Amino acid sequence: MPGRVSTGVEWVDRLIEGGLPKGTWTVITGEPGTGKSIMCMFTAGANLGKTPIVYVTTETSFHDVVEQARQFKIDLSQAVNLTDILAGRVKEAEGLVVVDLFGLYRQYREMVREADEDERGRGRRPSRALSIEVLRGAINRAYEALGVERGDEALVIVDSMTAFWADKPAMARAYSYSLRQSLYRQNVTVLMTSQYAPTTDMSFGFGLEHIADGIIHLWMDDVKEVRAIRRWLIVKKMRLTNHDRRAHQFEITPQGIVEVQGA
Repeated sequence: MPGRVSTGVEWVDRLIEGGLPKGTWTVITGEPGTGKSIMCMFTAGANLGKTPIVYVTTETSFHDVVEQARQFKIDLSQAVNLTDILAGRVKEAEGLVVVDLFGLYRQYREMVREADEDERGRGRRPSRALSIEVLRGAINRAYEALGVERGDEALVIVDSMTAFWADKPAMARAYSYSLRQSLYRQNVTVLMTSQYAPTTDMSFGFGLEHIADGIIHLWMDDVKEVRAIRRWLIVKKMRLTNHDRRAHQFEITPQGIVEVQGA
């Protein structure tokens, strides 16, 4: 039985034998509003102080992540912003580095500068800020600040991967494989989110699920039909785990992600 990384939601952990298997890659899929980002915050909060965490958000800013987490009584106040690290205002981080859009853009500019200054012409210029090359560079820079060396345990959260192929959804599978190849470390657990389009109920960009060891899918009943917000969760796959195979209804409340009993 592999070690486990808690999702921060007790009843979800029960569905997967105690949490995400250490060293695996799990994707939370679902349309906007189903609770993907909130689940990421709970996972970060549950593991803060237990393992170094890199939290990448393309959906909001560093400060908004900390504030929204506080609404659910998740304390991420010790987080360090990658922008401050790259600007030289902070040299080391303890526990958690948050990489937001501003951090990714700063990382992009640094990589462009380094490529332009490479006298031997070996520097590779990233195509744009929201690229796999920049994401990889930002995560590695966060590792340095956290003191994470090869072989160390760590947790990487990326919310969401969809942003990195928004202009080329057909490349999602190739980009996903490239990221896993370049970032794979035996003791690093990765949790990602991926958007589903409400109109088609399909993933925006095909292929991320193929590289994932686990898939947790979230969805909502048609609000026009039921005239209410009813959110559901099912574990579609989880390697190294005898996982629950039923759908579970849940609500997002100030107390957290709460399972609806008897649904």
